[in-house]
Amino acid sequence: MKKGTYNPEVELAKGAELTASSYDKTQGADVPGGKVTLGGKPGRAEFTGEATGKGEGIEGTMNLWLSIFRYMRPDGTINHVAGWNIALALKPGQTALDTAKAFEKYINSNTRPYRAKASGTSDKAALTITYTGEEKK
Repeated sequence: MKKGTYNPEVELAKGAELTASSYDKTQGADVPGGKVTLGGKPGRAEFTGEATGKGEGIEGTMNLWLSIFRYMRPDGTINHVAGWNIALALKPGQTALDTAKAFEKYINSNTRPYRAKASGTSDKAALTITYTGEEKK
């Protein structure tokens, strides 16, 4: 399906909105860099504190969400990128860096077109997510 005229500046600014939610009593999450763009701008989630860990139901989990988005390719076709909800159960005493590394491992071992890198300390850690544009085989 072809629509409109390709504008690289507009298309490369499109991407997935990144959000994070902590359902743990003592480990928090924030998203200071909320958009993972087609043009290579990474999204960033930050984790703080030590986890209380898994409780009943959703309690003791950390969740990341990358929204769906569409963009036009240079040939005028429209590409659809599916959204992705990632929920991880936290272990009692799990550090912020452990959480970031767990998300990094999960994202990088998946076939979705995203890659992640964890960094930081046990008290405050970050997860940087980039869009690669390619499904991993």
